[in-house]
Amino acid sequence: MASLVPIAKRLRRAQTDAERKLWFQLRDRRLNGMKFRRQMPIKSYVVDFCCESRRLIVELDGGQHAERSSEDAKRTSDLEAFGFLVLRFWNNDVLNNIEGVVETI
Repeated sequence: MASLVPIAKRLRRAQTDAERKLWFQLRDRRLNGMKFRRQMPIKSYVVDFCCESRRLIVELDGGQHAERSSEDAKRTSDLEAFGFLVLRFWNNDVLNNIEGVVETI
């Protein structure tokens, strides 16, 4: 996991617009008092957002994920095998319907 820390730090500095918008809603325990971390290393992955106490991962997918659905399915399966619930949202959903995304989370 230590080798993923520099990658996670780089991803935090290079947030997408959708990540920035959702992070504003999740940070500082704004959502039901849950503590989320962003770009968090878990085993061999760096996940977008994670609430460890609830074993919840939130992943945001851009257009490039349409071609990577089998890789994303394996990633989700692996993370679920580690005991996490994984919620995936398209960037467009976050950008155009943040209230609905937050309500689902």
